Amino acid sequence: MEFKAQKPIYRQIADYILEKILSGEWKGGDRLPSVRDLAAELQVKSNTVVKAFNFLSDKEIIHTQRGIGYFISDGARQKAYDFQKKTFLKNELPGFFIRMDLLNIDFEELEALYKKMHQYENQ
Repeated sequence: MEFKAQKPIYRQIADYILEKILSGEWKGGDRLPSVRDLAAELQVKSNTVVKAFNFLSDKEIIHTQRGIGYFISDGARQKAYDFQKKTFLKNELPGFFIRMDLLNIDFEELEALYKKMHQYENQ
């Protein structure tokens, strides 16, 4: 995983976990890697992983079982979807629309590009 400077690392780790949940790779009830294992895998400090886990726990997307570890909560996929959608619409979409306007890209052109990209992915 390569980290970007625009967002705190713990949030990027949280996004990584959210992507695993949204893709269906990790499901409700699944145990997360240990803090130590995930920190080693991502080459970050354990405290950074703990901060990401706490962030997702506060959103009730994951939970801890004392002495056992962290687990994906039931209903986590919908909660992850709702959180990521809200974040995208608030933080990323406005900038996207500004760039479209600056580059004079209209919705018809965007739709055509989207359909072309989507067709390519489904082949």
